[in-house]
Amino acid sequence: MKGDLFSSQHMVRPATAAGMTVENAKCVRYTVDGEMHARQGAMIAYRGDLRFERKSQGVGGMLKRAVTGEGLPLMAVRGRGEAWFALEAQNCFIVEVDPGDEFTVNGRNVLCFDSSLSYRIATVKGAGITGGGLFNSVFTGHGRLGLVCDGNPLVIPVSPQYPVFVDTDAIVGWTAGLDTSLHRSQSVGSMLRGGSGEAVQLMLRGEGHVVVRPSEATPQKAQQH
Repeated sequence: MKGDLFSSQHMVRPATAAGMTVENAKCVRYTVDGEMHARQGAMIAYRGDLRFERKSQGVGGMLKRAVTGEGLPLMAVRGRGEAWFALEAQNCFIVEVDPGDEFTVNGRNVLCFDSSLSYRIATVKGAGITGGGLFNSVFTGHGRLGLVCDGNPLVIPVSPQYPVFVDTDAIVGWTAGLDTSLHRSQSVGSMLRGGSGEAVQLMLRGEGHVVVRPSEATPQKAQQH
């Protein structure tokens, strides 16, 4: 077969090492030799001797997801082979987590990660029940984390002198060392008169970085995740 479709731009390259790599802007490849974890439904192709098993979040995790609509539905992938992961043609990125690091990320942005990473579902401090990302996933340990983002993300430095205010529907995640709280950017009277439509943001203060996507979640996508 010939044509642009079969050019080197689209052809899968041979694997050079075990673990996670970006196959292209919209897809992550994971060469499995043991076990890894991925978002349920994110596998688009695989080859080799691999088994896919739904991973329970436990009673607490299920309750949090039922209350908030957020969560991290996972599957364990075991065996030896290669698998490709993608989600709605969103852009893919890899984060290296080192010992002592802590990365908080919205569950809707998690694609896959090494089994050497630990994660927990945590309440966003200061967000209250009105926060758009009331429960997020916190990753620690040593390994790689594959993320998806609707567009190219913005990574904004945060310092004690310059806190950052982020729309709760646009935030992807943030590094350790940042305190969160809700910030109301307009008065009640302003909201009654129509306001700006951006009444409440998540304020991040401290020393670190916050990752933001260049679009807000549409109501339909927000309900899906």
